[in-house]
Amino acid sequence: MSNRSLTLPARACAATVLAAAVFLAGCQKQAPEAQAPAKPEAAAPAPAPAAPAATAKPAAPSDTPDLKIATVDGKAYDLAAHRGKWVVVNFWATWCKPCLKEMPELSALDAMREHIEVLGLAYEEIEPADMRAFLVKHPVAYPVAIIDTFDPPAAFETPRGLPMTYLIGPDGKIADKFLGPVTAHDIEAAIAKAGGPQEQPAAVATKS
Repeated sequence: MSNRSLTLPARACAATVLAAAVFLAGCQKQAPEAQAPAKPEAAAPAPAPAAPAATAKPAAPSDTPDLKIATVDGKAYDLAAHRGKWVVVNFWATWCKPCLKEMPELSALDAMREHIEVLGLAYEEIEPADMRAFLVKHPVAYPVAIIDTFDPPAAFETPRGLPMTYLIGPDGKIADKFLGPVTAHDIEAAIAKAGGPQEQPAAVATKS
């Protein structure tokens, strides 16, 4: 009878040990699962919400920009009123050395080519009186307007750098654009490529 009384506790002990082993095995299996929440972090760098922003480009500036602005000499400039001409829209600033370097050639284009007109858009914070004083020292043949850098015209993309130049065709559509300084040759070559008049010798002046 003593042997039987010893056998029951032994069985109970064995069952307890077995249950403990199963419990520990279960804990060990759960350890890798504790790392499972780290997996969603791999998806974090993928900015899925940013994709709609890229597709929001339809709200971007039109290929046929509409621009009405006052120039520093107090006149109103309407880009649509210049249809039939090739219009060079040049974003620049008084502190931009490449901009100042290209101004004489742009001025010559405006003065010497009947089919080409230039508009300078000063992309900087400057008072009109200061701009007029600047243009006395750096005169150009084309009109100049000052752009509000906090509210630039929606007709064009915000410049990523200066100078930034757009070539508008006689139909009012953007024919070409240039980031960085341009020359008269660049402009006339772009006009010829778009089907306009071929580049003319620099000495030829056709504007009255």
